[in-house]
Amino acid sequence: MRPWITAAAALAAAWGSCTALGAQEQTHMTIRTITPLLTVDAIEPCLPFWTGLGFEVTVTVPHEDAVGFAILARDGVQLMMQSRASIDADLGASGAPAGLGAELAGGTATLFIEVEDLEAVIPRLQGAEVVVPRRRTFYDMDEIFVRSPCGTLVGFAARVEG
Repeated sequence: MRPWITAAAALAAAWGSCTALGAQEQTHMTIRTITPLLTVDAIEPCLPFWTGLGFEVTVTVPHEDAVGFAILARDGVQLMMQSRASIDADLGASGAPAGLGAELAGGTATLFIEVEDLEAVIPRLQGAEVVVPRRRTFYDMDEIFVRSPCGTLVGFAARVEG
């Protein structure tokens, strides 16, 4: 079992395919993957948190004098980041609302990452703000939630024997 699986990847794996309901005719829809795209003010300050967790920066796209977009990967799981300025520049001519980058940055997504061993993660979280201290949940997870340097709430959890 891979030690790093996001809730999104687990959901995609569990639902490998699904049927759209509510239409007059049911149609088959296959979900290949779900990849979080985090909107941030600047990508560079975010990278050490994720690379410290073992993610590798696999793609970067410049925007002006900074990184505007990045893809990080680990154990078959991907995470994307894009700066607000890059989003506005990228989508400006598409007819998307002006200031979409700021709107997306104000979103409230939480990443829930299931790991094999929480003890291996804890030392890598040095300096991150602990939002929910380590606890054992009623659903048999040993978990902790931190805020990454770019503001994303990230939960790490390992299954424990009931």
